Amino acid sequence: MLRSLFIQNYALIDKLDIDFENGFSVITGETGAGKSIMINAIDIALGAKVTKETEIVMELNLDGTGNAEVSTGIGFFDHMLKSFCKHGLFDLSGELVGDLDVDQHHLIEDTGIVLGMCFAKALGDCAGIFRSGFFIYPMDETLVQAAVDFGGRPYLVCNSELTGIPLVSICNGEQSSFQTDCFEDFWQGFVNSACCNLHIDVIRGRSDHHKIEGCFKAVARAIRSATEIDARRNGSVPSTKGVIV
Repeated sequence: MLRSLFIQNYALIDKLDIDFENGFSVITGETGAGKSIMINAIDIALGAKVTKETEIVMELNLDGTGNAEVSTGIGFFDHMLKSFCKHGLFDLSGELVGDLDVDQHHLIEDTGIVLGMCFAKALGDCAGIFRSGFFIYPMDETLVQAAVDFGGRPYLVCNSELTGIPLVSICNGEQSSFQTDCFEDFWQGFVNSACCNLHIDVIRGRSDHHKIEGCFKAVARAIRSATEIDARRNGSVPSTKGVIV
C-alpha cells in the first residue's frame, strides 16, 4: 500500500509531498495539473526507465472531439499537434517536457514515438476497423497526399520537399522556432511505435509552413479514416492472416 509520495524537481513539479489515508484514493485535477506526471513518477519509483532528454506522458482518445491540451514549449509544434487532433477528431492531453536548451530533436522525435505508442495501444488487434485510409489536403498553394495502413509493418515514405529553414513563432510570450529538419523524425518515430505504413507526399507547394501543416492535417484525416469502425466487418481483424503482427 502506498503511504506517501514525495516528488521534487521532476518534469513540471518543483516539490510535492502527499500523505495517503487508508482506503481508496482518487487523484483529480484539471488538464495540465500534473496528474499524469505523478503516475509516471510512481512508475519510475517502481523501476520504470527514465531518460534525461525528455519526460512525456500522453492520454489519447480516438473517439474524441478534436480537443488537444498539450504544450511543448515550441509554439509551431504545439499548433501542429492541435491541428492534428482537430482534423482527426482525437482528444490528446499530457505533459511534454524536453531538453530544449540542448536541441528540439529529442522532444519532437520522442513525442512522435509516444503518440505512436498511444495509437498502438488504443487500436489493439485492430479488430473491426477499416485499417487503411488516405486523404488529399489542400492548403492555399500547397497540396498534400497521405496514406496509412495499420497492418503491423512499420515503414515511412516522406516526401515533404522542405527547405530546412526553421519556422519562427511566439510561445508563452517568447520567440521560439521549429526545426523543420525534425519533421520527418517525428513521423518516423510515430510509424515505428504505431507499427503502421505511412506515405506523406507534398504534391506541390511553396511555404514550409503550409507544407508541414498540410501534412499534419492530411495524415490526421487519413488516420481518422483508417481507425473508424467498419460496420460490415462485424468486429473481425482486417487481415487474411487473421491477426496483425
